[in-house]
This record gives sequence, C-alpha cells and structure tokens, in this order.
Amino acid sequence: MTIDTLRQVPLFESLDNEAAGKLCHLLESLDRKAGTFLFRAGDQGDAMYLIERGKVRICVQATDGRQMTLAELDGGDFFGEMALLDGQRRSADALVTEDARLAVLSREHFLSFMQSTPKVALEMLTALANRLRRTDELLRHSATRNVNVEEAAHLTLADRAADRIAEFGGSWKFIIFEIGLFLSWMLLNTWLLYDKVFDPYPYVFLNLVLGIICGLQAPIIMMSQNRQSHKDRLRADLDYQLNLKNELALQEILERLKILEREYLQLTSDKRPE
Repeated sequence: MTIDTLRQVPLFESLDNEAAGKLCHLLESLDRKAGTFLFRAGDQGDAMYLIERGKVRICVQATDGRQMTLAELDGGDFFGEMALLDGQRRSADALVTEDARLAVLSREHFLSFMQSTPKVALEMLTALANRLRRTDELLRHSATRNVNVEEAAHLTLADRAADRIAEFGGSWKFIIFEIGLFLSWMLLNTWLLYDKVFDPYPYVFLNLVLGIICGLQAPIIMMSQNRQSHKDRLRADLDYQLNLKNELALQEILERLKILEREYLQLTSDKRPE
C-alpha cells in the first residue's frame, strides 16, 4: 500500500510523509476470495483492516434471526479498528463480497506506532464517532419500521375497519359524500316524489340518520386514535432505548481511549532512559 492510498483512509489522512511511510511498513497484505469471512462476531480481535481493492460487508445477526447490514465497504475504507483499542472480541461479522486485497495492522504494531504518533488517537476517536452516528440512524430507522410491523401483526379485523372508517371520515371524500346525501335527500323529498315523500320538511328522519352516523363515527375514530397513541408510546420507548444505548457506547469509547492512554504512557515510561 502506497502513502497516497493510505491517506485515503480518514483515520490516517492527517499523517505526515514520515509517519505514513512508517505505518506502511507495519502493514501486512492479505488476499481473500468472495464469500469468505475475515472474522465472525465473538472472534478475538487483534487487528484492523484497510481495503486496497474489493468489497467487504459488515453485518450483525438481529434478535429475530435476520442479518442486518451495518456497512458496505470498498477500496479505501477500513474496519475492525475497535480491536486495536481493547483487543476484545469482534462485535460483528466481516464478509468478503468481492475478491479483496487488504492491508492488516496488528494491535501490537499499532501500539508501537501510537508511541511515535500519538495524534492518531484523535483521528480514531473522530472516525468512531462518525460510525456511531451512522449506526444510530440505521437502528432508529429499523426500530421505526419494526414498530409498524409489530403493530400491524396484532391488528384485528375490527381494528382495520376502525382505521379505514376513521381515515374516510377525516377526508374530503366524506365531506363530499355528506353534501351529496343532503342535496339528494332534500331533492327527493321536495320536488321529485311529490305526494309520496317519506321525510317531508323539516326532514326529521334525515336528522335521525345524521345523529346515528355521528354517534357511531365518534367512538370509532376514538378507537383508532387510542391505537395511534399506543404506537406513539411504543416508539418513544424505543427512542429512549436508542439514546441510552448511544450513551453507553460513548462511555465505552471513552473507556477504551483511557486504556489506550494508559498503555501509551506505560510504553513511554518503559522506553525513557534511566
């Protein structure tokens, strides 16, 4: 990997020529065929990867068994950087979707490089924060969709009918229907039927019909609104869970940076002349 290619990675774009050249010598090349996994969730993390060519999909297994894609990466992208900070197990799968050549940076080499170039820690924090934002948007969109799917799965025939009636009752179609009904009723009972009218002026039977319609329409609309309120409460609860998850994730990032700082200070003190 050349210095220019290395600088396409946001994590290392601010490195000077000397630091970038040193990092290039620490990278090891790795070729993988499409359809192979670089690592699986739960594997021990000991390196990060930079894609020279090819494509890699980062995905996780959702609680309902579906595979959720977090990112589609190609040339110039990087992943697995969390392992460089804490060496813990992988949190997602990395699947090669197109024959790829990757540059691998081991944690051991990274810590050695950090000793000579500590400002890369700030770059890594920025990259992690950006990925957290993208993941937050993905999870928020997924949670909203799941609320609707879950709500639809529990709808009864009466619930669906209430929604349809409430939707129709709050539209211009219903207003036009009522105006047409009034005019037709009055026309029939005033001019067309003559002495055979069934509801003469002042149209008492029409008032009774309208009263029945209003009496039935109001509780049906309230039923639909109550279900919408329940959906809003459920969505608000999911938003709270997402915010809580992001807060915990930020705390985890800070803890990893503290670990990184302690290791850097330890390496510095060990190499300091007696």
